[in-house]
Amino acid sequence: MIQKRVRKRDAAAINHLAGQYYLGQLGLTKDVPRAIELWIEAAELGSVDAHYKLGDTYYHGDGAQQDKPRGVHHWQEAAMKGDVWSRSCLGLAEYNQGNCKLAVQHWMIAAKMGDEDSLNSIKEMFIDGHATKARYAEALRGYGDAVEEMKSHQREEAKRL
Repeated sequence: MIQKRVRKRDAAAINHLAGQYYLGQLGLTKDVPRAIELWIEAAELGSVDAHYKLGDTYYHGDGAQQDKPRGVHHWQEAAMKGDVWSRSCLGLAEYNQGNCKLAVQHWMIAAKMGDEDSLNSIKEMFIDGHATKARYAEALRGYGDAVEEMKSHQREEAKRL
């Protein structure tokens, strides 16, 4: 089924197949270069998740030669399309470069999208004196609003079960 969707150039299927090559699952031999080729194809077809995974692979050098600028580029592509994890990773990349102000900006956006790790990063930045109390309060409100928006009767019922 996956191969059939891949032949039809379905970005989600290509991204999924890339992940299987990356991990060596579904009877496939682990093949990171093949996974990267497929993620690039999926990203070109509009897969936000493929951009995130390319960013992660290149930034950390997981199975590929480390290329932080290329990794950041892919995270930027995904973040501009609303990917919260990419936005959070951009915050960490900026923090690692010593750009605390930019890191806080990225984490603010991610926290307002409901990312608890980004909220905690802003809290740490506040404790360390790199973020104001007002920014932390804004992040808390934004995070709370995002979490509230994601609540639904169906989700609560699923948690209960």
